[in-house]
Amino acid sequence: MEKIIKQIKFENKTNPKSYFDIVPIEELLSRELDHDIFKNHIVKFYVLFVVTDGEGYHTIDFTDYKYQKGTVLLVRKDQIHKFFRSTNVKGYLLVFTEEFILGHLNNLEASKSLQLFNELLSFPKIELGVENEEFADFITLVRHIGFEYKIKDEYSVGITRSALHIMITKLFRIKSKKVQFSGNKKYLGEFLSFQEMVEKNCFESKKVIDYAREMGFSTKTLNNIVQTVVHKSAKTFIDEIAIMQIKRLLISTNQPIKEIAYTAGFDDTANFFRYFKKYVGSSPEVFRQAHQ
Repeated sequence: MEKIIKQIKFENKTNPKSYFDIVPIEELLSRELDHDIFKNHIVKFYVLFVVTDGEGYHTIDFTDYKYQKGTVLLVRKDQIHKFFRSTNVKGYLLVFTEEFILGHLNNLEASKSLQLFNELLSFPKIELGVENEEFADFITLVRHIGFEYKIKDEYSVGITRSALHIMITKLFRIKSKKVQFSGNKKYLGEFLSFQEMVEKNCFESKKVIDYAREMGFSTKTLNNIVQTVVHKSAKTFIDEIAIMQIKRLLISTNQPIKEIAYTAGFDDTANFFRYFKKYVGSSPEVFRQAHQ
């Protein structure tokens, strides 16, 4: 199976020992790179996309998000995204790995911080209030990180980690105020365990009862957990993850549709086509052609 989509690993040539980088968006859009950022590519790190001026679009996992001054977009590790050309956009990309967060926080707090990027828990787009102190305070933090990044002394990495943690915490607060995040809900720990299990095993099983048994719950309890956290049934949640993983296979490899159907757990290609079209509205071939 040949990979036909670029997988971008974290690399910081100016500071190779760092697990963090900050890049002006306008600079990135004009850089000569070894990959085309205007085509779908997979990132192996986390991205905070902060817009300070201008407007445009950015695609995350096949959804186009319009941005403007005050927009923050969140990209989770292993998501597929692409840029659109824009002549007037300004802002910053803050990119980092789990190691950068873990180097400052304990495992529990680091896990909580990375939940901000979990698109299954909350919308990956945040609008900061540009008419009040919310936006100004946030941009002050971003610019402070940029300042520390240039210093590169024995204190700068620790200060950068702390400032990034404050930024993430502020974004949690904004999402909570707008009721856009499920982080304070009951059963969050159980839900995250279920999510991890489904992301690993959804091609082997799409049955709620299999996951309920593995977790030691009844199907009713598991449904209650998922309904409480993300307001949907456990079966719907399983299918959403399976469909996203199928989409990623369709555009990230040249694997024939029949083989993808088998990989996704379907012995009958016709059933695979019906399953995919039910949730996506088009056939696997049409989807692949539209996103390559």
